Amino acid sequence: MKKKLLYFILFAPTLLIAQLPKSMIVESKRSYFFEEYEGSPYLKDRYVAYDVINEKTGTFTGKLKYNIDLDAFEYKDGSKFYQIIKEAEIHIRNEDHFFYYCHFVSPRGSKREGYYVLLELHDQYRMYKRYTLDITEPEKSSGSTYGVEPGEIKQICTYYLEENGVIAELSQNEKDILELFSDKRIELAAYLKKEKLRLKKEEDLVRFIAKYNALKQSDNTTNKSLISKRQEE
Repeated sequence: MKKKLLYFILFAPTLLIAQLPKSMIVESKRSYFFEEYEGSPYLKDRYVAYDVINEKTGTFTGKLKYNIDLDAFEYKDGSKFYQIIKEAEIHIRNEDHFFYYCHFVSPRGSKREGYYVLLELHDQYRMYKRYTLDITEPEKSSGSTYGVEPGEIKQICTYYLEENGVIAELSQNEKDILELFSDKRIELAAYLKKEKLRLKKEEDLVRFIAKYNALKQSDNTTNKSLISKRQEE
């Protein structure tokens, strides 16, 4: 089904909206449209109740939509639109997701800033996932009623392992991830087979990384890091 996609891009301070204080929101001043696309840039098209947690001032509640393309949480009040400001001390959660705005770097030092969903918190490491979009632009076509083949928007979910602010992408391909953690390849391959893990499943990927951490911590070596410096960006 074809959809019109509405974006909001310019911002200015605004007054208090519901429970959300003005220090946590910015107002949209101009909008523009993307037409002739199938799919949506939003994690969910409807507004969903979220807790907005400010580490300094407390927890507030509002109905928000996460715009993946803008990497922003949008808020509507009547005919006006707003966003939650992007700061590391402000977290956004509901029963399905816990979003942190993070300032990470890759193993090679490139910045990796944005909203990440926390999956696993451990003393040694953390696991996150991040939503992005794969956008195919509309194309002219003589076979289309309107002369244009609609574009397509697909949501992509990528998983990451983080240590001390350094974040590395996790493959969900068995061969690739065993190569990534080659120092424990034999043990991990046996674990995958014994437990019948499917790395395309989020919970199985979490279990796999937990097993790798356990193997690393049982080593007699001083290097307990889970993220190899040999990993690519």
